Amino acid sequence: MSKDFQSGSRSGSLAKRKKTNLVLNGLIVLVLALIIFVAYNIFSSGNNNTTTKKDSSTTAQKQALHKESKKNNTATTGNNSSDTTSSVGGQTAEASTPGTVDQSQAVVTNGGSTPNVTKTIENPDWKSVGTSQSGQHTTVYDSSSTDWQEMLSAISYATGINQSNMTVWFLGRDKSTGNGSVGTVSSKDTKQKYKVYIQWVDGQGWKPTKVEQLSN
Repeated sequence: MSKDFQSGSRSGSLAKRKKTNLVLNGLIVLVLALIIFVAYNIFSSGNNNTTTKKDSSTTAQKQALHKESKKNNTATTGNNSSDTTSSVGGQTAEASTPGTVDQSQAVVTNGGSTPNVTKTIENPDWKSVGTSQSGQHTTVYDSSSTDWQEMLSAISYATGINQSNMTVWFLGRDKSTGNGSVGTVSSKDTKQKYKVYIQWVDGQGWKPTKVEQLSN
């Protein structure tokens, strides 16, 4: 009887241990599954945050580049708008006075006052070139005078020929007017000649009134 009792007790203990081990193993598996699940969520959330940060950084960089490009375009447009140019006979150069000359207002006709004039250009948008002179004005045809330099500025303004690229053939009184002058100049690079009529405006300086393109 005692042997059977001991054998039954041992069998019961073994069965309990197996059940306990099964429960413990199940709990271990459950804990491991929870750990894996939590770790996956943490890493997945970290990757999403990194991606979001990268996207935000990329968007910020694109916005900064867009602003910089817009600023450069604005600066470039401003510089182009401030450039003052005058063009006659296909030549373009900086005008010597403030203000933009609208060449679309120019009236061009064939021929002119003499047979060697191929075409005549008149532009109502031409302005006086300004002057540093004051008081009663008397025209001075001396190459070292202020008046001479201001007359050349008006001629350069009307023809678009820079003074450093200009050959002056004649500059004297326009006998057809009381206070006008006329100059014959040419471009050193193209050799094209022009006859330019200018008029004195009190307090404002010399103003171009007509340009005649001459046959070479």
